[in-house]
Amino acid sequence: MFNIKKKNLKELDLILLFATLILSIYGLVILYSAYGGDFEAIKTQIGATILGFLLIAVLCTIDLEVLKRFYRWIYGIGLGLLIITLIFGRGLDEWGAKSWVYIGSFSFQPSEFVKVGLIFAFAAYLDRYKYEINEPKRLIQALVFVAVPVVLILLQPDFGTAMVYLFFIAAMLFVAGLSWKWILFFAVGGLTVGYLVLTNLSGYRADRIENFLNPTRDTSGSNWQQQQGMIAIGSGMLNGRGYLNGTQSQYGYVPEKETDFIFSVLAEELGFIGAVFLVLLFTIIILRLARLAKKSNNTFISLMVTGIAAMLFIHIFENIGMTIGLMPVTGIPLPFLSAGGTFQLICLSMVGLALSASMQKSYKDDDVLDYETIKVIDPNKLRASKKREIKNTATN
Repeated sequence: MFNIKKKNLKELDLILLFATLILSIYGLVILYSAYGGDFEAIKTQIGATILGFLLIAVLCTIDLEVLKRFYRWIYGIGLGLLIITLIFGRGLDEWGAKSWVYIGSFSFQPSEFVKVGLIFAFAAYLDRYKYEINEPKRLIQALVFVAVPVVLILLQPDFGTAMVYLFFIAAMLFVAGLSWKWILFFAVGGLTVGYLVLTNLSGYRADRIENFLNPTRDTSGSNWQQQQGMIAIGSGMLNGRGYLNGTQSQYGYVPEKETDFIFSVLAEELGFIGAVFLVLLFTIIILRLARLAKKSNNTFISLMVTGIAAMLFIHIFENIGMTIGLMPVTGIPLPFLSAGGTFQLICLSMVGLALSASMQKSYKDDDVLDYETIKVIDPNKLRASKKREIKNTATN
């Protein structure tokens, strides 16, 4: 599994690596301010960041083609973690979902780890059945494959995380070559289900939607968080109020400033310039991932990196969007900035997988086909050159 000979070190995406490093340091600086200059409070995040970069180094030595063979085990372990969360999970009273598992004083959020596992496993699954993805039977099997973990997350109930899953699943299916007739079918179905869900929401979830549609509603109650966050962002103007000098953030007016609303802290204290610098770093990372996914001749790597890029993008878009009033408020953290050792490790491990993929000496899809692929494709659907390739491989 660990095979440095299968890596081309010259192909390491240094731009992606250094952008991630700068962003991680930037995140720690902002988090330190969000905690009011309390160094003790960010020790966990520092430890997770150091561990994450060590994990990147390890992942860069892994032969992804070997690891891909164990995708069923990775998928099964992920389902097991989600089932354990449903049984032993905590956090329903505090955050509205049983998303956290405690082992003594140590706690983690299994659904975050499952994100990595599902992206990897689904990429391997789609790679194996890439020639049949538009056949109804195979497409249904693929949807069941990803629907099980999503349903387990909805049962927690964690709708925000489930939406993240649906987004990267959709992106991976699109890149896998899902036909437009299926895309249109699922788009109509999704809009219909979404409408039915939104019109039947109750409690704090209904409040969030109503607050989004009417920003002036209940500004001293359920809409307090978003209003205070927007005031903080607006007061930062061009240059900001100064590091550690934000009035809204330092005096506790912005709830969840260390996690969901950390962008408000950055924008208030470092202003528009600081916010643009953050968005620039995010843009570099997403574009480098998109470039890697596009240039790869290996379907598995292309799909895996697509899933990683989509996961990071939806987190960035939703988190920043909700703080400036463009999206409803959810509990979606901002990658590399929000407090949370589990999420920090997940984000860094995903970058590690992408970096490992950038160096992977891997076969091209148009090279030789293995026996497992031959068993699941219909030669009649392939071009003549591919048919001869299958015939020769089977004969050998």
